[in-house]
Amino acid sequence: MAKHGKNFNLIAAQIDRERTYAPAEIVEFLKANTTARFNETFELHLRMGVDPRHADQMVRGVVVLPRGTGKTVRILVFADGEEATIAEEAGADYVGLEEMVSKVQGGWLDFDMAIAIPRAMSKVGRLGRILGPRGMMPTPKAGTIAQGNEIARVIEEARKGRVEYRVDKTANIHIPFGKRDFEVEALLDNLATVVDSVVRNKPASSKGVYIRRAYISTTMSPSARIDVSDLEDLRNRL
Repeated sequence: MAKHGKNFNLIAAQIDRERTYAPAEIVEFLKANTTARFNETFELHLRMGVDPRHADQMVRGVVVLPRGTGKTVRILVFADGEEATIAEEAGADYVGLEEMVSKVQGGWLDFDMAIAIPRAMSKVGRLGRILGPRGMMPTPKAGTIAQGNEIARVIEEARKGRVEYRVDKTANIHIPFGKRDFEVEALLDNLATVVDSVVRNKPASSKGVYIRRAYISTTMSPSARIDVSDLEDLRNRL
């Protein structure tokens, strides 16, 4: 079992592991009891009732948080020609094709999100082993393969608070929904949007309980179990 520091244990001692909390209650608690010296991220962790071994039970989505992520996103666009110009004018941090592919192959990873135009994928595809494990490989399902003015839309969404999520091989989903310095209402608005997206992306083949358990934590805090019914009721905020 991993050993935790004194501050972590002090917070953990105040969380009852035998009960479930309302989302607002634990968000307020974690904001008031932080000990980290940096602006921690609030995270939602979901234990799903799907079998990710089956393609028709994959849960995956993209959501734009209405109150933003609180994070500065560095965007790389694999494009050339007119679409490179569109990306630059839309505010992409890095734009290029062959030179950028070579740069990434050489170990450069100073970006948080990658977008590619369709015709660039023949070259970008060779970066799968590098970008795939980091969740940054451009894909149609994630909406990060775009062309024309769609490039500008994806960049704009990323600046506003675009978050991608997908169920992992252990049937869990982990989604950030804001920063510690956000107001409670802002965090709850973001959380409601995230939950709504997950519910809307329920696979047609999923049977039984869809969201089995839910937890909220910050980057450095222990997690607290959330009442799933209360979590789903947050969608009424939208």
